[in-house]
Amino acid sequence: MNKSQRINGSKSSCIAVLDVGSTKVACFIAQIIDNKEANVIGIGHQVSSGVKNGNIVDMDAVEASVRATVESAELMAGENVSHVSVSLAGIEPKSELISFDVSVAGNQINDSDLKRALDPAWIYSQQSLDREVVHTLPVSYSIDGKKGIKDPRGMHGDKLGVNMHVITTSSSSVRNLETCINRCHLEISELVITPYASSLACLVKDEMELGSLCIDMGGGSTTISVFFDNQMIYVDSIPIGGLHVTNDIAKGLSAPLSHSERMKSLYGSAISSPSDDMEQIKIPLVGEDENETTQVPRSLLIGIIKPRLEEIFELVKKKIIDSGFEKVLGRRAVLTGGASQLTGITNLAATILDKQVRLGRPSNIEGLAESANGPGFSVCAGLIQHHLNERQSILSTASNKVGLTESKIARFGQWLRDYV
Repeated sequence: MNKSQRINGSKSSCIAVLDVGSTKVACFIAQIIDNKEANVIGIGHQVSSGVKNGNIVDMDAVEASVRATVESAELMAGENVSHVSVSLAGIEPKSELISFDVSVAGNQINDSDLKRALDPAWIYSQQSLDREVVHTLPVSYSIDGKKGIKDPRGMHGDKLGVNMHVITTSSSSVRNLETCINRCHLEISELVITPYASSLACLVKDEMELGSLCIDMGGGSTTISVFFDNQMIYVDSIPIGGLHVTNDIAKGLSAPLSHSERMKSLYGSAISSPSDDMEQIKIPLVGEDENETTQVPRSLLIGIIKPRLEEIFELVKKKIIDSGFEKVLGRRAVLTGGASQLTGITNLAATILDKQVRLGRPSNIEGLAESANGPGFSVCAGLIQHHLNERQSILSTASNKVGLTESKIARFGQWLRDYV
């Protein structure tokens, strides 16, 4: 299934989006209002099974999780869905900026020229069999070497240049995800890389314009995206997330995984305080009776959590430096994702990354309950925003076509008045 088929797959005023993560599966059903706004009318989410570090390891378990989640959202919305927009998480995204020119022979640049420039067949033909192109995002245009052009349509020139951000991912991972979705009698209308979706949900206009880093801390992986001049120019991922912190607690304190997750949420912190040694936490021991517990100081729990978080942010910093975009993104960073909700995590990130860091949550989406309006649901909200952006782009293209046609008619009418 190619990208155009996915986008054109769903024509209903209601759309469904699906986030299949390592810790949870979430589904939003939203009603589109005037092609500009979205109102969420159905929400479903549950603990994920069969996904590890963003990759599917048990297809039957993933199928069961997706079925239950979508059915829950359908029941709440009172709507049945057949198509879903799906996020791609933790499957080794690769970023590449490509520059190329197409000839327009001095004519006025129109939509067909733009389409020819934005969808060159050679980009796809150069990919190896184990990689699939997910996004081809135009970063900027140039005409006859003059750079910085936002929209070249209607302008004249001999050569139209495009700086394209090409994002590829593992073909086998995409096929596995598609198979699981199809088993649930659903079709994928659109695939969106996770860091792109979460940044669309959390970054404000000025952050996209001036430059910002978005860090999505999921359960099995942490993804990063860099925005500048309203365009996403870089994405990457790190195979470490919130589940690794939970596993560290379970190993370090010899506690059950379920209780380790609960301790992380209730007592965990990314920064220590003088009172941590005084506060005692009761924990059950693995293999012992439920009534058999031991006590440990909170400082010991924080001492286990903090090094893993430091490792994540150090790896993020290295990725950004190696990418060459450190200066472009400025001093602004946004944390989101389910694992970003620990106390003090923004302070720790600010210290290591040397940036101003805030916690990002979904914005501009109506109908979200308080329980589904946190950083853990940024991807679903971003998938809806991406769909709205695509609709606006299609409407803008249609409007430009009408405008060009009306302009030609007006010129012809003027010629008739002048010479006939």
